[in-house]
Amino acid sequence: MNLLKSRKNLARWLSDYAVSHRNPTNKKIHFVCVPVIFLTIVAMLWLISPFLLLVVAVGVLWFYAHLSLALFIAMSAFVAVCVGLAVVVPIGFGGWIGVFVLAWIGQFVGHKIEGAKPSFFEDLQFLLIGPAWVSLSLMGKTNQIATHV
Repeated sequence: MNLLKSRKNLARWLSDYAVSHRNPTNKKIHFVCVPVIFLTIVAMLWLISPFLLLVVAVGVLWFYAHLSLALFIAMSAFVAVCVGLAVVVPIGFGGWIGVFVLAWIGQFVGHKIEGAKPSFFEDLQFLLIGPAWVSLSLMGKTNQIATHV
């Protein structure tokens, strides 16, 4: 499995992801926790090494670029916002770890409510699809894209 290259198109990824994200409460939890987890990872990578963050960000954005130009643009903007927050929010590495853990607890509570295991148990690439799903959902684009499966 290559984490940075997908054999599925974006519509298929979103459709597969949606299977375990139908409950309205679970969706709301994901709309908060997924971006927070993404932010904490960016922040922790920034604190470890801005160069490491750059390498990881290029790989992740490469994955998104292969799925959709619009998604690549949206996620590039989100990465930039996360980097800005990582630079100005002075909570330190331990603080980011604490927020990361709390957000993951939220995710698992959401999946308990949903009655379905998290998608990434099936395929680790879903860890990259979660932020895309949230981004596109908030823009009202997931239904349009998912109908093209």
